[in-house]
Amino acid sequence: MTKTWQDSLKTALKGNNQNAMRAHADFSPQAGQLFAPVVTSSVNKQINWLDDQDPLLLQFLPHVDELTEAADFHSDPVGDHLSTVVPGLIHKYHGRVLLIASGSCAVNCRYCFRRHFPYGQSYAPRNHWQAAIEYIKQHQEIHEVILSGGDPLTLSDKTLKSLTDQLLTIQQVKTLRIHSRIPTVLPTRIGNSFAIWSESFGLNKVMVLHVNHSNELSNDAIKAIQKLKSLGFTLLNQSVLLKNVNDSAAVLIELSHHLFKHGVLPYYLHLFDKVQNASHFDLPESHAIEIYQQMKKHLPGYLLPRLVREEAGEPSKSLINIK
Repeated sequence: MTKTWQDSLKTALKGNNQNAMRAHADFSPQAGQLFAPVVTSSVNKQINWLDDQDPLLLQFLPHVDELTEAADFHSDPVGDHLSTVVPGLIHKYHGRVLLIASGSCAVNCRYCFRRHFPYGQSYAPRNHWQAAIEYIKQHQEIHEVILSGGDPLTLSDKTLKSLTDQLLTIQQVKTLRIHSRIPTVLPTRIGNSFAIWSESFGLNKVMVLHVNHSNELSNDAIKAIQKLKSLGFTLLNQSVLLKNVNDSAAVLIELSHHLFKHGVLPYYLHLFDKVQNASHFDLPESHAIEIYQQMKKHLPGYLLPRLVREEAGEPSKSLINIK
């Protein structure tokens, strides 16, 4: 019997792919209790388990340093709660809204700025979409809806179609943007049923991938990316600058080239959001600027992601001043 993407997701959510992590010297069961470790078999195959500093492993390992509660780190570092207008709908920036469509992910990134997010109270399950739809209808300036989470692609295609059918009734909405790690961490998700759904609506389609290191781009991930491209998605990538993962100009330059080779434009390079229990990923801004200056010297403008920080209460992402 062929294993479906839903089977793979259930296996990941049950924690069945994490046994190898327990042998790592910095593995912390207590950190895993604070934020459950979730990783797919696809990611497991890309990790070099002989390297304790493997850049994929460090993104998903419940690390002993997560038990440190550092000053100036917060449970809601980007101000999601302040900008929530109805359950699951965040209206932070002009012209677009973000819908927390799912509380689940196929992988739990240890640096996630929503690792403390109260999904049980604050996401928009199917029976609560109507409030979000009505809000969008009442705000004529909204032309783009962003699906986020969690990961919106943990939803079935039937559920996604139910949502997009409702969005199609709102005349001013022109663009659907999806933020997802699933094309690279659970690439079988991008199959025929997904294709049928994505071709069922006439909105502009944007997929923002979350890739931090070129080691994440497995052969299967590349096939999923090519499928998305063939379906008419504009493909962008955003990365987070993470200590000991990708804090190197050479690593990020390679990533930009690798992404572009497969039709993905580097979009944003985020400074780490200061979320509590993940301070070990943080880098001084001065170091980030040094890395970015080296990237500028070696990349053409279209391959240079914008270095940004997201700040609570600001009307847009803040570009970092590079002298």
